Amino acid sequence: MKFLVTGTAGFIGFHVAKYLIDRGDEVVGLDVINDYYDVNLKFARLEFHGIEKSDVSFGKISKSNKFPNYRFIRLDLVEKESLMTLFEQEKFDVVIHLAAQAGVRYSLTNPEVYIQSNISAFLNILECCRFFPVKHLVYASSSSVYGSNEKMPFSTSDSVDHPISLYAASKKANELMAHTYSHLFGIPTTGLRFFTVYGPWGRPDMALFLFTEAILKGEPIKVFNYGEMKRDFTYIDDIVQGVVKVADKPAKANPDFDSKNPDPGSGKVPYKVYNIGNSSPVRLLDYIHAIEDGLGKKAEMELLPLQPGDVPASHAEVSDLVRDMDYKPNTTIQEGVKAFTDWYLSYYKK
Repeated sequence: MKFLVTGTAGFIGFHVAKYLIDRGDEVVGLDVINDYYDVNLKFARLEFHGIEKSDVSFGKISKSNKFPNYRFIRLDLVEKESLMTLFEQEKFDVVIHLAAQAGVRYSLTNPEVYIQSNISAFLNILECCRFFPVKHLVYASSSSVYGSNEKMPFSTSDSVDHPISLYAASKKANELMAHTYSHLFGIPTTGLRFFTVYGPWGRPDMALFLFTEAILKGEPIKVFNYGEMKRDFTYIDDIVQGVVKVADKPAKANPDFDSKNPDPGSGKVPYKVYNIGNSSPVRLLDYIHAIEDGLGKKAEMELLPLQPGDVPASHAEVSDLVRDMDYKPNTTIQEGVKAFTDWYLSYYKK
């Protein structure tokens, strides 16, 4: 199989590409490598896969010096013609679209970036899949789409019409756009609502990274909702297993879809949305204690109220993913956080 994986200089994309490369698939990675966070970490991820920084330039395909089945192209997805040319030349079997502008709080101050990176870019991906048909388009959605919903656990059969950040709204828009293209052009599309992914090579703007850095420096950490926030923390290896299993099984029309009582997570066209999480919410304070254990050092905490755009809890209902894909997340918080802190100490030579 030939895969296009977008966002391969990013956290999840890096790990998904690694899994597919190791499995023996042909993989083309794509990333714009923006400066939302430290580009050195992004280039280090690429170099792990044998892509030298000196060989990376816009619009050029770089070959890995480690893996003959991996190539990389630096490209901005808003450049439709360049993307079309790539699709025409490569003839991908499956697209796993993980590139996006991430972050809830960043969307409060930089809203335009989310329209460009999460909506315009996704439209271009859909158009390419329309004109150069693929067997399956898998794309990243987010647990943020549940917004102000309070019924737990969050289910894909629930309405998600009340987002509380532009980031969440852009991800809901992706799901609606995908359904439209599945309906109009028969493109099998599957959206994955990720729930707080963590692990080695993670994003520096996320809590695990920020807390680890501050604890090692002896600086206080900001703990929102007084540490009572609950998140469905999901270890990266469990996420990757789910992503690849989904990618290998193209979405199909739901034969039981009832247009008079529509299920938001499926359709009478080849369209599906899954939650992908651990389905075991953990208190933020307990998460911090796992970091302390991994580092062997206590945290100094500044307890603060809930921030605008944040939700107090997340809990994934994943029974359909378990049923359809034999999805089995099994990494404990203690194991996963320890793997991250070990990687962090090694990578930053602490």
